[in-house]
Amino acid sequence: MNEKLAISIEKLAKHFGDLKAVDGITLSVQEGEVFALLGPNGAGKTTTISMLTGLLKPTRGSANVAGFDVEREPLKVRQQIGVVFQQPSVDDLLSGRENLDMHALLYNVPAKGRRERIDDMISLVGLTDRQHAKVKEYSGGMRKRLEIARGILHHPKVLFLDEPTTGLDPQTRQHIWEYIKKMSRLEGTTVVFTTHYLEEAEQFAERVAIIDRGKIIATGKPHELVNELGGDTVLLKAKKSKEVAAKIRKMPFAASVSEKNDVVSAVIASSHKNLPIMLRALSGIETIEIRPATLNEVFIKYTGKGIREDSAEGGFWERMMNPNNR
Repeated sequence: MNEKLAISIEKLAKHFGDLKAVDGITLSVQEGEVFALLGPNGAGKTTTISMLTGLLKPTRGSANVAGFDVEREPLKVRQQIGVVFQQPSVDDLLSGRENLDMHALLYNVPAKGRRERIDDMISLVGLTDRQHAKVKEYSGGMRKRLEIARGILHHPKVLFLDEPTTGLDPQTRQHIWEYIKKMSRLEGTTVVFTTHYLEEAEQFAERVAIIDRGKIIATGKPHELVNELGGDTVLLKAKKSKEVAAKIRKMPFAASVSEKNDVVSAVIASSHKNLPIMLRALSGIETIEIRPATLNEVFIKYTGKGIREDSAEGGFWERMMNPNNR
């Protein structure tokens, strides 16, 4: 395995009966990288993370994490990783500090320096003032911050975060990401997170893999994927829409021009500069809508639908608890 790769995946698959939750994906993540698996609920993100962390046995394919094979060396993998899943797993009856103390013992964090390490992690996630309070008294954001502190307490080489901000308000989500980015910078940890929040992937990930129906459909830096679209999408409503569409097709800065129900859609390169030029050449335009290029537009390009149109397939945790699926 390449020393610079934190994760290497080759044709990895997981099937639950006829359902292909993950369908032969190939992927690599560099050491120290913040990497996002982006996709709708039910796309295969959590199943992928569960295989990489040893919670699920792959149907086929292979994966290495921190230099170890996830099937042949699962214990060694677990010693090298930290995990924060969607489902809360901290003990409500213990204080925040007691939870970290117990985790330190389970992961054999050396007694020498253990107290200082816990102090540092509590400070990092802003829980110093509430460290001795019972977790049942914590807010959702505080619980998530505690779980992140626990996930990195034992100096993992790779930290997996499965939908780390689901259910949190926008302000708390922003704060959680401030802690994650600070931790990644200070600890030098590779971070792999799943999300269906487009803005999280665009803002915080160095690279993303867009996954849909168990397959990787695009991989790259967020801005590179967006730039591949060639510009912003402009929607024009016009009475003579067919004539408008025909004129736009002749413009060198326009692409992907289509017309339906009196609405013309076109991708316009450098729209801030070329849109005024286009409008001066047209007449009979009733309304204009500009949709800036985003990762959602990338998703639409590859799948024909928006990332939020899918609903959860449901039953993941029920499938995972079935011993026949291990």
